[in-house]
Amino acid sequence: MLEAIQIILAIIMVVIVFILAKRIQGMKINRAFRIVINDLKQQGALDPSSAKTLPYASPVLFRIGLRDYRPRAINYLIQSGIVGKTEKGQFYLKKDVSEEALKGGRS
Repeated sequence: MLEAIQIILAIIMVVIVFILAKRIQGMKINRAFRIVINDLKQQGALDPSSAKTLPYASPVLFRIGLRDYRPRAINYLIQSGIVGKTEKGQFYLKKDVSEEALKGGRS
């Protein structure tokens, strides 16, 4: 009986760790959303004619250090229609995004 309880507790711990890891990753991507949108707002990239190049737009092949979620955030923002990309590879905001929408992780 004692072994069964240990196995059940181990499974519960694995599930909790998995859920926490997913939640932390979601918070980091949400933070990357805010960084990208704020960078575009500060640079004044509000339409295709004023689009700007973002240095972190493409993933780095050889990376040392922590994971950078900004390239993934840019792809999500493009797919959701918040950020646009020109033929030259420059980015601009398609629509204004409020801070409340960013805090909730939705647009």
